[in-house]
Amino acid sequence: MDEVRSNNNVVYRCNFHVVWCPKYRRPVITGAVDVRLKEIIREVCAERDSPIEAIETMPDHVHLLVVCDPQFGIHRLVKQIKGRSSRLLRAEFPHLKSRLPTLWTNSYFVATTGGATLEIVKHYVENQRNV
Repeated sequence: MDEVRSNNNVVYRCNFHVVWCPKYRRPVITGAVDVRLKEIIREVCAERDSPIEAIETMPDHVHLLVVCDPQFGIHRLVKQIKGRSSRLLRAEFPHLKSRLPTLWTNSYFVATTGGATLEIVKHYVENQRNV
């Protein structure tokens, strides 16, 4: 996870913890839906060269630890994952259509992960002139 990556313009190490839930927090991520959801997430992340460090589902939410290019943006990656998984899962599992108007809520949680605390980074930035 501490691997430094790069594209044509940016050298980065951006790891994100993302959590999102089905609409009304319904416990629908079980059995075959769970298996297929993880496949879809892996496909989208592979297409976007966003390595998955960890993925786990509960019946009513998803946890994803992923590396994402800052120029592509974590918001775009999450939008693509949620959009494709909603469309495919609702087509493949009709019971999801009858129970939910949409598969996912509009919102999600995202946090960056890193080895240094905010206090350490702040101290580093503030003391650049003294180096």
